[in-house]
Amino acid sequence: MSSEQMPFRHIAVEGPIGVGKTSLVELLTKRFEGVMVLEDISNPFLPAFYEGRPGASFQVQVYFLLSRFQQQREIRQMNLFQRLVLADYIFPKDRIFAYLNLDDDDLKVYEKLYPVLEQEVAKPDLVIYMQASVPVLKERIAHRDRHYERDMDTEYLERLSEAYSYFFFHYQETPLLVVNTDDIDFVNDSNDLDALIQQIIHCRRGTQVYVPLGSTRTRLTEDSGDL
Repeated sequence: MSSEQMPFRHIAVEGPIGVGKTSLVELLTKRFEGVMVLEDISNPFLPAFYEGRPGASFQVQVYFLLSRFQQQREIRQMNLFQRLVLADYIFPKDRIFAYLNLDDDDLKVYEKLYPVLEQEVAKPDLVIYMQASVPVLKERIAHRDRHYERDMDTEYLERLSEAYSYFFFHYQETPLLVVNTDDIDFVNDSNDLDALIQQIIHCRRGTQVYVPLGSTRTRLTEDSGDL
């Protein structure tokens, strides 16, 4: 059990594909003996989506939306017992991907469903938004070597990173810690992890930005599955 006191009961970690969300959640869960909630990556429509099959975008989006909603309901129950909950995504991420991948007709259907589910979802006490440049994301994605990600388009990653930046630039729902991860290796360097944890512990209202200096270039692995 860590002697450090975590002032939050529900932390969600976000960021684009390959940035290292799940790696951080796993380390925080171990340090603070929390409950880990990882996004379900067993979406049967993902391979078809990456292959560009017609209709796959809507199928994969709705599947993820309902899966995420079910998990978020479980998180709400965990909060009732005042346990530290650490998740590797926030529910609104679903909308980020929907607007990135769905056409106008599919979005009309999606927007009938999303608001109904969103009102049943509890907000985190803190959101950690992890950033990385596209070359670093590609390096980390290649390192974890998931077969359906091997031919991921660089342009798609660029669009996704821009969509995340736009979303969190306007984000005001909860306290927010923005972390630049290009030159940080909290998986293999305990000093990097300890420094990041101190930033998390002392994060309060509004938005704070953490840009580590002088760290070693990282290769984070075992991130959660995303579109």
